[in-house]
Amino acid sequence: MLAGLIFATEDADDRPGTLAATLPFGGLTLIEFQARLLVAAGASQIILVIARLTPELLGAINRIGRRGVAVDAVRTAAEAMEKLHPLSRVLVVADGVMTTGEVVTSLAAETGDALLVTDDQGSGTPFERVGALTAWAGLALLDPKRIAEVAAMPKDYDFQSTLLRVAAQAGPANIRLPAGAAGGAHGIERDSRRLAERGRAILSALAPVPTPWADRYVLAPLARLALPHLVGRNIPSIALTALGFAFALGGFAALYFAWPVTGLVLTILAMAGFAVGATASALRDETIELRIQQGATLTVPALSVLLLGRDSVVGLVAAGTVIVAAGLVERAGNVRIRRRWWASPAAYPMLMLPLVAVGQPLAALVAAGIYAFTTLGGAIEAFREKP
Repeated sequence: MLAGLIFATEDADDRPGTLAATLPFGGLTLIEFQARLLVAAGASQIILVIARLTPELLGAINRIGRRGVAVDAVRTAAEAMEKLHPLSRVLVVADGVMTTGEVVTSLAAETGDALLVTDDQGSGTPFERVGALTAWAGLALLDPKRIAEVAAMPKDYDFQSTLLRVAAQAGPANIRLPAGAAGGAHGIERDSRRLAERGRAILSALAPVPTPWADRYVLAPLARLALPHLVGRNIPSIALTALGFAFALGGFAALYFAWPVTGLVLTILAMAGFAVGATASALRDETIELRIQQGATLTVPALSVLLLGRDSVVGLVAAGTVIVAAGLVERAGNVRIRRRWWASPAAYPMLMLPLVAVGQPLAALVAAGIYAFTTLGGAIEAFREKP
């Protein structure tokens, strides 16, 4: 199993009394961002090495725990050893480190002790040296016995620095920091202003990249563009949800009063609002808001399809067929088997809009139904290939 060991002991450079680990970064705190990367790399346990327990740190610990991992706070190496499983591998994150998921995941894939290192030419970087021209880049993968060796030493030794020295003397593999990572994506930062700026700069990379074309090429780019502005202005994700519902209600009204083009355009805008809001909610671990947004993403297109086909029995049958097939697709098409060409809730109004624009609403519903059933067939075949 993989465990994460995060150091959170140093104060911010420009905020005395505030731990650098609790400074805002990318829509959350730095320590939450670090824990998120560890969880994504496979960590099932997070141990935080702290000097004191502040209200901000306590809130961060509670939010980290919502991600389904065990979270413990310790002050010494001996306490850390009590919490660690003896057969675990420990991924160490130095105080104030910001990095990318790719760097963490690649280090977690190593089989033995490993230090992430970078060149140090005396440029004044905050990285600790482990050689004449080599510095520790703030990440390491270690055997728990390295921490046990630190626990056997006097308690007044600095835990992080002592662990680094013990690890370096054990002859670990030196993994070079990927070229370009030190240019802003990876580093150690304890200044709140610079950390906030760098956090906003990497927000676009945090937005998920879904597989289906409508979400990947339309909604996801909008989310990546909007996230830095939303976080920079502290706009709550629920505000985006409200905007999405406002567009949806406008779309329903337009469809009811026989303005189908306007109705579908407003439906697409509503889906964009829900997508951006869901990305922000997932980033902030807002569970309730995320469920509302995900539910609205499924419900709004279905109601729009019903309103579009309500003027005739054939239209209602076609609309019902689309909804049933689309619902089965959502139940069957999990993330593992999704393909780029598959339908998604956002794809149906986008597909129907051109046909509705030329005055063919029934043809639009038939086309959406064919697309949904084709996707469902693809999902069934994918399950046969990957049971």
